[in-house]
Amino acid sequence: MSKVQNVVIGSVRTALRFVPSGWLPGGSPDPLIQRRVEVGRQTSRLDGPDKVRGDVRFAAEIPFEGLLYTALVHSPVTRGRITRVDTKAAEAAPGVALVVTHENMPRLRNPPLMGGLDMTAASGSALPILQDKDIRYNGQVVAAVLADSQERADHAASLIEVEIASQLAKTRFDDAKVSATTPPSILIDKNELSIGNAGRELGRAAHRVDNVYRTPGHNHNALELHTVTAFWEGEHLLVNDTTQAVVPTKLTLAKIFGIEAEKVRVISPFVGGGFGAKGMWDHHVIAVAAARLSGRPVRVTLTRESVYRIVGGRSPTEQRVAIGADAQGRFTAILHTGYSVKPPYASCPEPYTGGTRAAYAARSFEIVQRHLDLDIVPNTFMRAPGEAIGTFALESAIDELAHDMGMDPIALRLLNQPERHPTSGRPFSQHGLRQAFEDGADRFSWGRRVAEPGTLSDGEWRIGIGCAAGSFPYARMPGANIRITLRADGSAVLACSAQDMGMGTSTVQGQHAADRLGLPMEKISFEYGDSAFPASPMAGGSSQTVSIAAAIAAGAEKLAGELVRLAGNDSPLAGLRVGDVRFEDEGLVAVEDPKRWESFVSILTRAGREEFAITAAASAPLEMLKYAMHSSCAVFCELRVSSVTGEVRIDRILGSYDCGTILNPKTATSQFRGGIIMGIGAALTEETDFDERSGRIMNATLADYHVPAHLDVPQIDVIWTGIPDPRAPLGARGIGEIGITGVAAAIANAIFNATGKRVRDLPITLDKLL
Repeated sequence: MSKVQNVVIGSVRTALRFVPSGWLPGGSPDPLIQRRVEVGRQTSRLDGPDKVRGDVRFAAEIPFEGLLYTALVHSPVTRGRITRVDTKAAEAAPGVALVVTHENMPRLRNPPLMGGLDMTAASGSALPILQDKDIRYNGQVVAAVLADSQERADHAASLIEVEIASQLAKTRFDDAKVSATTPPSILIDKNELSIGNAGRELGRAAHRVDNVYRTPGHNHNALELHTVTAFWEGEHLLVNDTTQAVVPTKLTLAKIFGIEAEKVRVISPFVGGGFGAKGMWDHHVIAVAAARLSGRPVRVTLTRESVYRIVGGRSPTEQRVAIGADAQGRFTAILHTGYSVKPPYASCPEPYTGGTRAAYAARSFEIVQRHLDLDIVPNTFMRAPGEAIGTFALESAIDELAHDMGMDPIALRLLNQPERHPTSGRPFSQHGLRQAFEDGADRFSWGRRVAEPGTLSDGEWRIGIGCAAGSFPYARMPGANIRITLRADGSAVLACSAQDMGMGTSTVQGQHAADRLGLPMEKISFEYGDSAFPASPMAGGSSQTVSIAAAIAAGAEKLAGELVRLAGNDSPLAGLRVGDVRFEDEGLVAVEDPKRWESFVSILTRAGREEFAITAAASAPLEMLKYAMHSSCAVFCELRVSSVTGEVRIDRILGSYDCGTILNPKTATSQFRGGIIMGIGAALTEETDFDERSGRIMNATLADYHVPAHLDVPQIDVIWTGIPDPRAPLGARGIGEIGITGVAAAIANAIFNATGKRVRDLPITLDKLL
């Protein structure tokens, strides 16, 4: 067992000492799986009207008196040491209040890295920030200018002169392979996995494929730029942020600045997209330090270029996938190995082999990842980290094998579906990929596909149809807490620190709370995005919904017990215990005798209470240790490729998902479609152009880094099995990242079906098809 696995299991066992005896996954299924009213409805987002009207203020829009704006100066050198910094002209420029460099930056602790199930750290980089003269990557911040307007700060920053003595830098992917490291674990999985003798099985397989697949680096391009505003009130720190990790950001800033966590408050109710990038980065620390130095509130809004320079993205990879099969097509060997970039100061190991461990049954496995240490901006998590690009390699290889065998690619995949998790041996909690494929193939009219590449055409356009599968692991983070306040008018207010990045957290949890507490939706309100509320985990790993849901379930149980006690001896509920009652019709009712019912209003009125509040913690996520739990998908694509120009036009995509209970079809469909659009970008347009000579990102702008635009996005259809997972809160699993998984492979496989050209390097651009 790896060190990381020990940490995870240890954290779960430790958490058991601090949770109530409420609903425990792995026991009886959540009763709301069968008894729902609001859950499952296509409820529109509660904050939608306010956002449309512009009444919602994001982090860059919150006013502060005396606010200072910040411009950052980035190093043009990849590795070196600062020999001179001249800030005199900048300091004398109009409106400038402060210039910060390594010479006047307070001495601080290095940021602690986020990772695994550790909810106390949020930083994507462990490097010191303006603490010394050393330059460690191209784009590192070397100075910050604060002025009374953004324009004046930008102008003054252009006046700073920085001289750097260059040093030899590690920038070449291939050169770094000779010193690659093999980490003991990849997140919570043991890295080196060997079952049977995969090399021998591959050598004697009746059918085999063995190829190398390459994926480029990707950069984050959320619509909302990273923004942080910091303000000190004595020894207390207030931070308005765009973070997707409210409480971890609070705890991380407290550690860096050596202050008590209770003196830090982080507010982040609305986030305009995160996808893994909106943890804590250098600009947070600079803003907080500059606010202390200046005695005024300080705002840092990164430019689009600055996002590329100091905020990490997805690592490039080189992956070898080899599959051996017997004469009938059953897999005898699966090998998935390769390289990705992860300097020691970065947090994300880019787990591209994670999906392979769970996808298919095979007689033998060989899986290992190796890390390259380059002098780059630290890579970080990006939507479906690992799985998004790992499935491109695995599912392309399976399509190649099916073609070589003359076998339908769906049939080959279904033939090799495992009964249990193929590498851990744990039983699946619920696994409906077969149904997702069958439903999807029927809806997509898969029978139109012709196996021989290049058969279907329309003038100059060659038509292709392809598919792929994908999976993403279920995660429920420990440390989810909720406060439920019941008011005398019968309404309820739920509060936790969770953040909403636009996926509808408050709406879905409002639906859940309404059903859990037996209240109509209009009597539920949900407060969030503030570290002053009870702590909840970060939004990441498709884990937030079930993590908060488990806290609400525990809170409801605790509330029921307290209300029975509060009701007293004159209540119809007198003498009952928490297990004897359930929430129903805006009150509590005896399970065995529906006539014994009392409303919340009646209970609180008799007790003379204007409101009654409890705080509760979710049970430990034991289901993750007992069962294999994965959301899965079948993705279908039809496209056309110009035989003249090589242009690819996608006509339609269908995603068929098995993700447990779908809590809100409207918000879920939006999530799935958003993931598919990101998958289109990965397949056809997105690539971070990294100059290995200089170590510089060359396309640090949306004008040069091409995300899919409206005309690139086809008709997208989404369906799901809707089969509840009996071991998960509400029967639900995460959906935020499964949408992108498998998309790039489905597109690549459709391109092969159209042209007969197998492209193994993303993105699939015109030059690779001509």
